[in-house]
Amino acid sequence: MSLLQHHDEVAFDPLRLGQRSLVAKTVFVLAGTLILALASRISVPMVPVPITMQTFAITMIGALYGWRLGAVTVLAWLGEAAIGFPVLAGGAGGVAPFMGPTAGYLVSFPIIAALVGWLAERGWSGNRIVRSFIAHLSANILCLAIGGAWLAALIGAEKGWLLGVAPFILGAVLKSALAAAVLKTIQVYSGKARLN
Repeated sequence: MSLLQHHDEVAFDPLRLGQRSLVAKTVFVLAGTLILALASRISVPMVPVPITMQTFAITMIGALYGWRLGAVTVLAWLGEAAIGFPVLAGGAGGVAPFMGPTAGYLVSFPIIAALVGWLAERGWSGNRIVRSFIAHLSANILCLAIGGAWLAALIGAEKGWLLGVAPFILGAVLKSALAAAVLKTIQVYSGKARLN
């Protein structure tokens, strides 16, 4: 099975990516990297880590694209950043963000896209709004754990918690609720919602 193929038993595939050609999937990957770059521009500057809409976009791409294509999309976006494209928060790009305070979060991004995509493919999305919320919140918590651990290694555990985890918990809950609501709306709009 190709890295970009879905299995036939996908529970949530509103974009019907499992049925699309490699060319179409490539277009979706490029569109996803653009969406991620735009979401990175929506930010509240904080030191040492800004609040952005990146995690919302990443988990949505995971849910909509599935775990394989979602992770590939996020890796492509990080690749764009690594070669110098200004696609990260604050228009950052190059190697520096991958070695500084945000490195742990960046490393977590393809992992959390894959996690949400994997759960969505198993029904944790769309009309199962509570499970969808839990899937997104779990991914956001994992992101904060990995990012916070890296930050703690750089500046100490207490400062890592205070600057890199605690300020983002409420945002993680709100972004997870928003993601679940948007996916429920997509499911209803696509006419596939169940009434249970």
